[in-house]
Amino acid sequence: MTYSRRKFVIGMGTVIFFTGPGQSLLAAPAKNGPVRYVMIHDETLCNGCNLCARACRKVNHVPDRGSRLGIAHIPVSTKDGETQYHFFRQSCQHCEDAPCIEVCPTGASYRDEKGIVRVNAPQCIGCSYCISACPYQVRYLNPKTKVADKCDFCAESRLAKGFAPICVNVCPENALIFGREDSEVVQNWLKQNKFYQYQLKGVGKPYLYRRPGQHLLKEDNV
Repeated sequence: MTYSRRKFVIGMGTVIFFTGPGQSLLAAPAKNGPVRYVMIHDETLCNGCNLCARACRKVNHVPDRGSRLGIAHIPVSTKDGETQYHFFRQSCQHCEDAPCIEVCPTGASYRDEKGIVRVNAPQCIGCSYCISACPYQVRYLNPKTKVADKCDFCAESRLAKGFAPICVNVCPENALIFGREDSEVVQNWLKQNKFYQYQLKGVGKPYLYRRPGQHLLKEDNV
């Protein structure tokens, strides 16, 4: 999955917020607040192999014309036959004030008790309003079931059985961390690393945290 940087920036209109090492979240999650599960993508470790995306397709039965997850290869600069790439995870960010939930006429798009934005398949009428409303373009309509679908952190296929999302398990570089936002593992990582959140204008806070990183690849390895 390769994009020009111009297409990426113009098409997505990115707004990025950075937090430095030694700092926690802008506001640490309240102990008595709602449960929130989050994903961390460490771009310094990610090698862009897309094994996560392939495993996701298999486990969650994603059709050929759909996608729950992908790692975009964004070229930053090229010199002497080598290109600097930014490996960017494209998936649902489970954002606050999610527009996909607001526009759903049946309530099929909703946020569960873990803070995960999901789709209740029996309630979905296939109107595609949520797909059009998603500014990150990470939803699709299953051509067979006519139900909207997207990344839900493997809520039914894995989490309900006590397992982490499949992308976390198969990553060969351990570039993904998943868990409760208020967990010691997640909070320690956020305090110790520089990270950013990819947030677009008019959309709530994402629950996908990213550590910025780029990788130099020879053209014949891309």
